[in-house]
Amino acid sequence: MTNVTYSPAETEALAAEIAEKLKGGETLVLRGGLGAGKTTFTKGLAKALGVTRNVVSPTFTLVREYEEGRLKLYHFDLYRIEDEGELEELGLDEYFRDDSVVVIEWNRISRLPGKVTEIVFTVNPDSSRTIEVIER
Repeated sequence: MTNVTYSPAETEALAAEIAEKLKGGETLVLRGGLGAGKTTFTKGLAKALGVTRNVVSPTFTLVREYEEGRLKLYHFDLYRIEDEGELEELGLDEYFRDDSVVVIEWNRISRLPGKVTEIVFTVNPDSSRTIEVIER
């Protein structure tokens, strides 16, 4: 499924549509350059799941945990991870559960458990975003 959004609000609305279908145990891998809309998408997803706190990028903390919604949401940014060995030390496996959704930016994990959906963000010349949702 390919979508084009013309504003952050439209990106958040697309995320809300996706959130409605989530049942738990899913992993969303977000791909795209800096400023492509990955965190904006995650904000819309979180809001639709019932998260009331402000959602911010976990760039310097690795993971942000939002457990107050319909499903628990774990938002990872793996940009600073250099190899998968580092992830094993962090106990990453405990986040992949049936009562949660895991969102990963800058994925460095070769094998992800459960249902994985890749979401690819491309910034267009007119500043709109092409967002392709690929279910694996």
